[in-house]
Amino acid sequence: MSRWLDVARILAGVNIVLLLGLGSVWLRNYRSHGASHTLGLLVFAGFLLLENALWVGLYVFHDGFVGWFLATTTDVQIGMTLLCGLELVALVVLARLTWT
Repeated sequence: MSRWLDVARILAGVNIVLLLGLGSVWLRNYRSHGASHTLGLLVFAGFLLLENALWVGLYVFHDGFVGWFLATTTDVQIGMTLLCGLELVALVVLARLTWT
């Protein structure tokens, strides 16, 4: 297995955990306040949750995708991994703003 594939799997998993936490806070806030921007954040979290679930599904269960990932060059593997990594950085910023 590729080190970058393992890193991408972990990053997508961490993104899912963060999105579930953020989504629960935003859902609670929307129920208590009903603010439209909170609903927007909740929809945003839902789409990103679906995206990361798709990434995990591809990285773990789709043999064709895993085969392509392992057969491609290292710079493509790093680029694919960075997609999840950059999203993780953005989610950490949102989590910090949400929970402070």
